[in-house]
Amino acid sequence: MASGTSWTKSLFVGLWTLLNFLRNAFFNIIFIIIAIAIIGAMMADNDTVSVKKDSALVLNLYGDVVIQKQAVDPLEEFMAEAFEQREENPEVLLDDVIFAINNAKEDKRIKTLVLDLEGLGSAGLDKLQLIANAIDDFKTSEKPVYAIGDYFSQNQYFLAAHADHLYLNPMGFMLLEGYGRYGMYFKTALEKLKATTHVFRVGTYKSYVEPYIRDDMSDAAKEANKAWLNAMWSQYKQAIVNARGLEPDNFDEKLDGFLAKFEQADGDWAQYALQNNWVDALKTRDEVISELTTVVESNKSKRGYKHITFKDYLSVIQSPFPDQGGDNNVAIVVAKGSILNGEQKAGTIGGDSTAQLLRQARLDDSVKAVVLYVDSPGGSAFASEIIRQEIDNLKAAGKPVVAQMSTYAASGGYWISASADEIWAAPTTVTGSIGIFGMFMTYENTLDYLGVHTDGVGTTEFAGLTATRALDPRIGAIFQRSIENGYDKFISLVAKERNMTKEEADSKAQGRVWIGQQALEIGLVDKIGYLPDAVASAAQLAGLDSYDTKSIEKHLSPSEEFWKKLFSQASSVVGKVGIAQSDSRLMGIVKGLISEFDAMANMNDPRGIYAYCLACEL
Repeated sequence: MASGTSWTKSLFVGLWTLLNFLRNAFFNIIFIIIAIAIIGAMMADNDTVSVKKDSALVLNLYGDVVIQKQAVDPLEEFMAEAFEQREENPEVLLDDVIFAINNAKEDKRIKTLVLDLEGLGSAGLDKLQLIANAIDDFKTSEKPVYAIGDYFSQNQYFLAAHADHLYLNPMGFMLLEGYGRYGMYFKTALEKLKATTHVFRVGTYKSYVEPYIRDDMSDAAKEANKAWLNAMWSQYKQAIVNARGLEPDNFDEKLDGFLAKFEQADGDWAQYALQNNWVDALKTRDEVISELTTVVESNKSKRGYKHITFKDYLSVIQSPFPDQGGDNNVAIVVAKGSILNGEQKAGTIGGDSTAQLLRQARLDDSVKAVVLYVDSPGGSAFASEIIRQEIDNLKAAGKPVVAQMSTYAASGGYWISASADEIWAAPTTVTGSIGIFGMFMTYENTLDYLGVHTDGVGTTEFAGLTATRALDPRIGAIFQRSIENGYDKFISLVAKERNMTKEEADSKAQGRVWIGQQALEIGLVDKIGYLPDAVASAAQLAGLDSYDTKSIEKHLSPSEEFWKKLFSQASSVVGKVGIAQSDSRLMGIVKGLISEFDAMANMNDPRGIYAYCLACEL
């Protein structure tokens, strides 16, 4: 018996030693990689990346275009780069793209701009238009612009259409499918799980909760969504018509009409694009290289011609000491992402953290006016009000505030904009959705099916309010009355700030979505334009003849800044280790489903009241 125990103990000790060895080996390997990277970064020649004379700037954008990037831990970013892991949600800063194009226009080393947009992800139409404007301005330098691609998505084509030369691979593909709003609905699934959904809302068109209480889109939601989607599609088409010199009826929106043209092209997508004048020519990669080498020199690089990529060009032209402005500044405070309570990192709006940025601008004597740059579908009603109160404080301090709406400024995004002295929107900004809701689920039936029950006593009838017990109808009535009160405050705010009666504000609210041009017509915004227009208007309101702009943002601590720069440099010298990536379409659907519930789980309004626009997210 003793010998058996001894053998078992020896086996256990052996396994533990092996696991410990493997764990230590793994972390030692990681340490070695980081150490090599740090040494390489310290020894690296900072001038290895440079712009060669007579080069092409390749605008190879990778990721979604945003006005503010999500905060990423420097070590996590480095490890993802070191092991060649694909970013879950890569992002490109809009300002960086415009800055690079504008700089290249004046850069005598740059002879042409090449749009290689295969990696471009989602981007609001307002952001695409700003980039397109920069491309058009670049063309005034008489430097040619080429757009090349094996395929073009709708977003990618919007930019490609502004090129002087637009080429598609002979085996390529493109389709302008228009805009749609289709989502998953979970009512039957929740019923099968025996979950009880409790919804409290105001607003005929407030459709955020519909996926949890229906199996399809309501008629009211279809009506509202179709109206703003059609308006946005019209603006997309007009922009392409202007850029390519096409006819407005060139867009094949009916399947029968498309099929007839597709038959004429013998079922060839590239030929269809050429015959429809979407592209100038069909060219292989070698043919593209041959043409580009008439503008810039050929070389032995992967692309076959002298060039610099967007990311490398940005690293060369960006100043390590950004201008912090002078004595007369228009401050820009970015409010991007869902609105949550408390402190939040960049890329998400925090009631406390965003209010703190506005407070910082108020207490800064060099700041004479503020632009709140909003790109948000909304979120917590409580956090929205905390932010809005800081707008009031700025105005009370004599500093005018202008709200500039980017792709979205709906629900809570409109709430935080409402008190600004002026509201500017892009023609395609998705705004409105003035309405609020509350929702939670209880699982008493699910647990009963499993044989689990909740029981006990409390000192009041409020005690024991949990997801494991049925909701008392009287508690539900209290919640609904609270939602109605919140909606009344919302439309009262809109009425006061927009010089309307409550009845007028209510008629434009009800959770209905509008795009910028429509919002101007019904009085929800003051002017149509982009960030530079809003900044100039804020300066004018402050009586400034000359001014600088100053970004107000949460700064990294000295140690955070050190590690960020170190790992940024290190990632370029670390050897890559390939890791397989799953490309399963089913996994993509599953991830999307999980994200739907994650979005709800992350909501943290202390009263459970939200002003959020689900329909806004294309």
